[in-house]
Amino acid sequence: MTALLTTNRYIQSLPKYLTLCEHNYVRLLKLLPRERAIGSVREIKLGHSEFAINIDDNAKYTLDVSIKQLSGMVRGISPLYLTVRLYNDAKVAEIVHHDYHQRIKPSYGYPNPKMHQKDEKYQLNAFLYDWLVACVERGQSTLNWDVNNGLV
Repeated sequence: MTALLTTNRYIQSLPKYLTLCEHNYVRLLKLLPRERAIGSVREIKLGHSEFAINIDDNAKYTLDVSIKQLSGMVRGISPLYLTVRLYNDAKVAEIVHHDYHQRIKPSYGYPNPKMHQKDEKYQLNAFLYDWLVACVERGQSTLNWDVNNGLV
């Protein structure tokens, strides 16, 4: 008797994914450096950890930012590193790289050699959503007051 192995391919819910990316876009805009020039950085403290949001590339319709953990690392766990692309025309933001990996596929067959989850891309963007909510609600950042324009 032979057993047939059937694989149910993961099909992502596009409306659910786009809603998540829209929420990420709105929250990430609140955390970006005021100046959107390449190389601009904003540091955020969340609990005992510090993070830097760096503008890597600024094009007409897209903005690439990297989020890097600067302090508060846990031994045995690599520090957070994400590259997020903001699509200004569509008003969505999604992770395009994480932990220095080249590319995240929309879905993975399971099992796979690197043990990615079927919905790895959605899970990473859901993590980004949770992280952004925590930063917006509980994070601390240095305010860059412009004394010359009368703000202080």
